[in-house]
Amino acid sequence: MSQSRYRQFVTEPEDALPYLEVLKAIADYQFGIGIGNCLFDQDSFRIQRSVNTWRIRNVLSKDGLFLVLRPQDGLFSLTINAGRRLKECAPFPSLRVMVRKEVEDAILKEGNVFAKHVENVDRKLRAGDEALVVNGDDELLAIGKMRLSGEEVMEYKRGVALTVRERWKIRK
Repeated sequence: MSQSRYRQFVTEPEDALPYLEVLKAIADYQFGIGIGNCLFDQDSFRIQRSVNTWRIRNVLSKDGLFLVLRPQDGLFSLTINAGRRLKECAPFPSLRVMVRKEVEDAILKEGNVFAKHVENVDRKLRAGDEALVVNGDDELLAIGKMRLSGEEVMEYKRGVALTVRERWKIRK
């Protein structure tokens, strides 16, 4: 099949250095002050733009897709690569949903995180925030989007607390 029949929606990757301060500011706003400097501490990032609006859509690292800039609200959607880096940047309880030991394998294989399986959660998380799913040893299991606030997760014992977007695939 001809490649010209398929339309590309993002541009070729370009150097992110001129836009690094903007990306850091968005990360600071979304995840907390100081996270942007830690998240973007290396200069090897590249960006892709939307071909229609020319706005930044993807942030790429040497490992592949790092972050996606959502056009709806201008905030980042995490990938597992960004989740690993974010876990190093944020102190333990922040931005995390800690699940019980018995559901670790189920979350790694399939499914979402239910409120009854949560042991601890960052109470400052709100519904719609990006969060890291970790076990009791603070090992990253998955990343996803909160469906309930941190306070509601600890109060409720029913319902989906977090919708998993991407899972950690390599476990040692």
